[in-house]
Amino acid sequence: MPQPNDLSRSLVALDQNSTIMAVVELSQSSWLVAGMLPGIERQPRMKLEPSPERLLALLHRWRAEAVRAGRTITRIALAFEAGRDGFWLARWLEARGVEAHVIHASSVAVSREHRRAKTDRLDTELLKRGFLGWLRGERGHCSMARVPTIAEEDAKRPNRERDCLVGERTRIVNRIKSTLARLGIRNFKPTLRKAAERLATVRTPEGMPLPPNTLAELQRDMARLGFVVSQIREIEEARQKRLEQQHETGPDAMVRRLARIVGVGIETADLLVHELLSRPMRDRRAVARYAGLTGSPDESGARRREQGLARAGNARVRRAMIQLAWRFLMFQKESGLALWYRARTADSRSGTRKTMIVALARKLIIALWRFVTTDEPLEGVVLRPVS
Repeated sequence: MPQPNDLSRSLVALDQNSTIMAVVELSQSSWLVAGMLPGIERQPRMKLEPSPERLLALLHRWRAEAVRAGRTITRIALAFEAGRDGFWLARWLEARGVEAHVIHASSVAVSREHRRAKTDRLDTELLKRGFLGWLRGERGHCSMARVPTIAEEDAKRPNRERDCLVGERTRIVNRIKSTLARLGIRNFKPTLRKAAERLATVRTPEGMPLPPNTLAELQRDMARLGFVVSQIREIEEARQKRLEQQHETGPDAMVRRLARIVGVGIETADLLVHELLSRPMRDRRAVARYAGLTGSPDESGARRREQGLARAGNARVRRAMIQLAWRFLMFQKESGLALWYRARTADSRSGTRKTMIVALARKLIIALWRFVTTDEPLEGVVLRPVS
């Protein structure tokens, strides 16, 4: 039976006599649109400037041609590959009566020739072939990405922005330390509250003050560091105010519930909820696959080997879950998952521990998904009291 949220095939029966099918190859300079029109033998192809209005006008013109050919058009289905443009075009077309889908680029089968020809025209042919099979309800042609709402996309921005700012803070601190290390100064800590004031009093091992150009560079770096730190603090304060509103349901309620687990902080809880746990997932396999924690076996003939993680899911979730799995072993030693891990790594080999930590992370993300969506309890897990 068809499962909910199954985007590997269309769950709507396809009537090719009343459906216009179109695919778009997006680029920054132009859009190449190819279609299949009922009642018309030719398969039209048109290059447009990047304009949704021009695209919609072209689809309406094709519908008029099909109507003149004696067909009644009840459905216009369009697809394009996921990429730099995101999902705005799909939302824009859906609001104007066009059924829009976003194809996972890696799910489209391509030629395995060493130097295969690749043009926009050939790409649209591949997209049409895969999209037509998907519309027919056949598996394996291509997979669709779920189109999020603009509110769901916006909810991810604070955590992603903070992640970028933390990386920028680390780069600035490392640059300051390396600049001072060239002068033999190793005990200066740029992250201290009064570090910028102490910079003028720093002396080299020879007892000399910092050279003027180096001092000016360090002062500018300290100003950048202070600005980045203030932006990180601003994001964290805004998130804390949002969580204090005490919504009964929704992502914020999931964050508060997840943060009650000892060993899971607000940052990790916020990332997991907005990147994965608040999405409507089909089943536990879909959860593990989206988190990028599934394997990639290599089996051919007598050869049987595992290539490691497929890394086809969300990289942010995957990194967070690997780190959380190690933390989970420290803070939840008597939990069922921790006991399961220790029982399978009793040989104390480092290779076994590293392999099994991925399995633990996969089990843990599935358990957390069930915990926040169906209230399924976590075996042996210690929770913080409700604040």
